[in-house]
Order: sequence, then structure tokens, then C-alpha cells
Amino acid sequence: MSDIEIARAATAKPIGEIATKIGIPDEALMPYGRTKAKIDPQYIASLQDQPDGKLILVTAITPTPAGEGKTTTSVGLHDGLCRIGKKSIVCLREPSLGPCFGMKGGAAGGGHAQVIPMEDINLHFTGDFHAIGAAHNLLSALIDNHIYWGNAAGLDARRISWRRVVDMNDRALRAITNSLGGPGNGFPREDGFDITVASEVMAIFCLARNLEDLQQRLSKIIIGYTRDFQPITADAVNAPGAMAVLLKDAIAPNLVQTLENNPAFIHGGPFANIAHGCNSVIATTTALKLADYVVTEAGFGADLGAEKFFDIKCRSAGLSPAAVVLVATIRALKMHGGVEKDDLGNENVEAVKAGCSNLARHISNLKSYGVPVVVAINRFSADSDAEVAQVRETSAELGATAIDCTHWADGGAGTEDLAQHVVAMIDKGDSEFKTLYPDDMSLWEKMRTIATRIYGADDISADKKVRDQIEQFQNSGFGNLPICVAKTQYSFTTDPNQKGAPSGHVVPIREVRLSAGAGFLVFVCGEIMTMPGLPRVPAADKIHIDDAGLIQGLF
Repeated sequence: MSDIEIARAATAKPIGEIATKIGIPDEALMPYGRTKAKIDPQYIASLQDQPDGKLILVTAITPTPAGEGKTTTSVGLHDGLCRIGKKSIVCLREPSLGPCFGMKGGAAGGGHAQVIPMEDINLHFTGDFHAIGAAHNLLSALIDNHIYWGNAAGLDARRISWRRVVDMNDRALRAITNSLGGPGNGFPREDGFDITVASEVMAIFCLARNLEDLQQRLSKIIIGYTRDFQPITADAVNAPGAMAVLLKDAIAPNLVQTLENNPAFIHGGPFANIAHGCNSVIATTTALKLADYVVTEAGFGADLGAEKFFDIKCRSAGLSPAAVVLVATIRALKMHGGVEKDDLGNENVEAVKAGCSNLARHISNLKSYGVPVVVAINRFSADSDAEVAQVRETSAELGATAIDCTHWADGGAGTEDLAQHVVAMIDKGDSEFKTLYPDDMSLWEKMRTIATRIYGADDISADKKVRDQIEQFQNSGFGNLPICVAKTQYSFTTDPNQKGAPSGHVVPIREVRLSAGAGFLVFVCGEIMTMPGLPRVPAADKIHIDDAGLIQGLF
């Protein structure tokens, strides 16, 4: 059976029953149909004196076309924890329409480790992304309107840094000219679009602790500069209040369920290659008040998602993870060992051994944060015992246990061993979480630290214009902010073709963007785009509604 067939065959329980499992009363639910609901922020505020559960991060090796299964493993581990009698919640990101209609497909797990209703989750869900895009573009409209009606703030139209967004891959919108057609349409200027998941409003949405914090962060957004380079914030165009109104309902976390009828929060969805790649702080901190164990994921490989989870999300929200699960597949390790995709079905222990260099670096990187690590081998039927043994050996050499997981086929039953190990690892109390760099380190040295200690690089580089920009941010009071690297997810370098664990390279910084409201600076490295394009044959080509009224081709 396909993922969608498995999901459609499942029996979903009313969302009120799912809420009851974690102690949420009916009056705290804001239902969106029978199987989805938002959680009342006033109820969330009432939980603040409750003790926190233990936070478990699920991350992965460097992604390949062979697949790793990070979301699937997150759901499977959560179901496994519930099967062994633990009170658990999984916190995931909402999928973006861009990848769904581009090349990635759905993002609600797979096989017998999924969250449902998966079609809703992968499409419009509860409208959060639409609200985020509307709030972002409201600010864009207010900026141009402000300039049209006299520009009292003194914005230099050549130095407006706030772009527009749309939740779709559309390369034609990367660079545009707006306000054409005469004086009635405003002052023409160059502009551009990013995908919604790269929006600073998305980052703010996911890092804000509550509605008040959200509005304060929105007010700090820098929209552009005056002729003498003085920053202008969203306050200058009276935007934060109206933006917060558009986000008022969206900021409440979304409650759904797994195929095994266990609770799941899905809220927020920044990409990890161009943004910080974590679900919302509100969802995570709420889950920690409601459950003994909270499983969450960070996007793409650990060099991007986990690093940003630790150095941005945990730093900002005061979170302290108790354990890390690093997901790997034999197929992906073979690709890192030089095997082509068409040959992955053949046993090749030497390729697995070579590819384990990637696994080893991720284990070492994760352990440097002071958090215990376990490797989850997301097993395929074609994986040989000899290949799996090689992964166990590499993991053991670095002080990590590797555990077979068959959650795609067996659901929570396939991750009971992993769940037991994670609980035992947490019970030891060995986690001594620390961030990679201190707040008072200079921006340049923060970026160099990420590149050398996480990516295995020798150094970083930037032209004089970018160096001057970094120095200006440093001297303007933003030097204490963390770094959010925008870089290809397919390699430790900025070259997506460099597999394994390359070292000795130099990471080029192409551009730096200040996200003052989110509380970080984006360092754009290499050729990464904040507005992706569609592939030659996009997934949208196969998506349709059949004669029975069912969606086909989405999964």
C-alpha cells in the first residue's frame, strides 16, 4: 500500500479524544473539523507553572535522493514511546506547498508512521501559512503606501530590504520591478519574492513565546534604510498591530494525531536550508508542559537543522534537550560512499563504510553540544546484515549505539527498542547541553566557528562589501545575535555534489540579511536561493482529483 492508501485506511478518532489523552479539556479546543483543532492560548498560559518533560531532538545525516526518513522516524519514535507506556507528544513543522508541488512531495511521515489527516496537513491545513504570507505582504503593501503618501520616515527606495513572499516555488519572482504604470501606481523600484517559509514573519511566528512577544518582535523588523543608512523598522509604517491581528488565530498550535491515535502538534514551518528549520516555540513549550517526553525534529541534516535548533531555537527559548536521535539509512550512506542511485539495491559494505564518514561527523558534531546521541537505522528490506553491522561499528567507535527501526512497516512496534534506549539514555541524566558559541563572540567568528567546527571547513570568505556589511551590523548593536546559515542541504560544503565528509574547504559568504525581529542574522553561503524554482518535471504534473473525488499524486 502507498502512504496515502495507508492513511486513508486508518481510523481517526475525534480530536477531543486525542486531547483528553494529554489532559486538554474540551473548552480549550478550537476545532477545525473532526480531526484537527487549535489549542486556546489562554489555556496554554495557564500551564506555565507545570513542570517540563524531556525534550528529544530527531535529526539526520546529510540528505540524499535515497531518503533518510526524519519525520517518519519522529512519528515512529513517538508512537514507540506511547507503546511502552510513556506520555509523549511529537512536535513537527507544517509542510510548505512549494515542495509539495515541486519535488519533495508530502511531509507528514510515511508508511505506518504518519500524522493524519495527511492531505489536509500537506495542503492548506488550518490556514497558518496563508496568515503568515498575508501578514508579510501587508507590511510590503504598507511600505509602498507609506512612500506613495509622502515617505515621512525617509525611506530610501534603493535601500528597502523587505521583499514579498508566496508559498510556492516560482523562480520568475526572484527579481521583479514593481509600481509600473504611472504615478497612480506608486514609485517604480526593484523588488523580489522569497518563499513564505523563508519569511522573517515565519521565523518570528516560530520563535515568539506568545502573542505579546510576537507583536514586539514584529515591531523590530527592519524594512529598509534612509539615505544616511539609518535603519527603519515596521513601526514606522504602523504595521505590527495589523500584522498581529492577521496572526492572532494562527499562533495557536495545531493538534492532530498519528495513525496510532497519539497526539501530535504541527505548527510553523521554516526551511532549514534557508531559515532556522524548527517548529514553533509555542508548540514545543506547550507540549513540554503536557507530556513527559516531547519528540521534535529539525529540518535537513544535523549540520543545518540541529545546529540551528541548538544555537537559535534553544538559545532563544531557553530549551535544554535531553537526547538526540540521528537518523540514517543504508541507502543514503551508500550514496555518500559513491554509489549511484540505480545501484543502491546491491550489497556494498565498502560503500557503506566510506559513507559512514558522513555519519561519524554528524555524531561528533552532535556530541560536542553535550547531548547524548543514538543512531536510528531506518531499515529497508534490501539492507543486508553486513551493511547494518558496519553502521553499528562506526557508531560504537564514537560512543553511540545504533538501533534498527522498522516503523515504516510496523509503526510504533518497530521503534520500541529505540524508545526504550532513549528513555534509558535520558534517565542517566548525562545531558549537559551547551551552545556552539557565546553571544558575545563577534559575528565573523560565530560564522567561522560554525564553518570550521560543524562543516569541517578551513575558513570562511567574503568580499569587501559583505565584510563591511557584517562590520556595520556588529557596530550597530546586533553583534550578540546568533547566525542562521542559508546553505545547500546536500553537503557540508556549499557544493551540493560533495558527499561524505569533505574537509579543508572554504565557505563563501555571498550576502548577509538582518532579521532583527526574529533575533538572528542570515548568512547566505554559496548559490542557495531563498526562492526555489520548480524542477524540470514538478510533482504538480501528477497531482489531480480522480473520478471518485480523491486527491491523487500528492504522496
